[in-house]
Amino acid sequence: MEPERRYFLGGLAFGIGAVASGRARGADGDGRAAGKEASSSASFVRTIPRKTGAAQAFTGHLDGGTIKATSGGWARDLTARQLPIATGLAGAHLFLNPGGVREMHWHSSAEWAYVVAGQCQVTIVDPDGDLEVVNFGPGDTWSFPAGHAHAIQTLGGAPCHAILAFDDGLYGDHGTFGLSDWLSRLDPGTLQAAFNLSNAVSRNLPEGEVYIAQGPVIPLDGAVARDERRLNAAASHRFALAQAQPVIACAAGTLRVAPAQTFPMSTTMTGFSETLLPGALHAPHWHPGANEWHFLLEGRTRVTVFEPEKRLATAELMPGDCAYFPKAAAHMIENIGTEPCTFVGVHDSPAHQECSLSQWLALAPRQVIAANLGLREDELVGLPKEPIAFARSA
Repeated sequence: MEPERRYFLGGLAFGIGAVASGRARGADGDGRAAGKEASSSASFVRTIPRKTGAAQAFTGHLDGGTIKATSGGWARDLTARQLPIATGLAGAHLFLNPGGVREMHWHSSAEWAYVVAGQCQVTIVDPDGDLEVVNFGPGDTWSFPAGHAHAIQTLGGAPCHAILAFDDGLYGDHGTFGLSDWLSRLDPGTLQAAFNLSNAVSRNLPEGEVYIAQGPVIPLDGAVARDERRLNAAASHRFALAQAQPVIACAAGTLRVAPAQTFPMSTTMTGFSETLLPGALHAPHWHPGANEWHFLLEGRTRVTVFEPEKRLATAELMPGDCAYFPKAAAHMIENIGTEPCTFVGVHDSPAHQECSLSQWLALAPRQVIAANLGLREDELVGLPKEPIAFARSA
């Protein structure tokens, strides 16, 4: 038993020594800790040094990108290949000539769009086999969940164009499937068995992807334009965003949103349309559960982001440019022009959530804010009593 007793006492002595040593280490002024023991640091910096280096690019010129034009119109897109920060969302600009038809296709991602000008008729077949044929005009939005086959045809003698967004930063490389592209790869025997197409018809099929085909002009007052087959609001792929009740309407501007609560078909993205008057600011804010992608339709803006790597970046946008703000990254948008600015876009979430820095400053106890910023409480009397979302300079 004696050897065992010596082992126990030795272990106890070692433990006491370790605690004593820990106390010594925890009390020597450098802030080190051992277990529950910790102390203040005698050496400290007033602020943490900022990260050096440039921030990631977060804006791009969508309308200056490579054009993909076929007989009936064209499209441009901006994906994570051109804007690497934009991993969650990609955007495109679609233009259809009078009589132009974006052929039937579908995606492995969801698609959202805002019709800028002109009119079109969209045909959709969902996975349950339900058909919707519905007309769109300026200010309308559509939403196609992944896998919903759709085609888009211009109505009337004016072109139609729309801004599109996809909930995949590489949507074009990750699964866009077109009717002509697929059929052109099948042999005549398969076409006969699967679709009852004769060899003579098969030989006349396109040899590759048609993409946007030029067809006859469809009159706005004709039978085709009148032949809508709308589904009820809960199942429809169309939402009139321009007519929606604004969530913000003030002297600085307006904000309209279409979350899944009001647009049930939009299950992965919330579309929005925002207008800021000259001198107006969408105050610093962030979206806790969503990335943001937006496209500037008119005006001039300055956009600023406090990006995930803790660097601040600022850029000025002109019409045709777009911006991408990563999830939870604080950002703000200013109208720096002499005319109203309007931009449209999406958050990749079915709900609209916005955290405002002014809300935090308005609601948090003053002593907390004072301690945060190293100020006296009486120096904070000018802080807002209510959160400010949109502000306008005098």
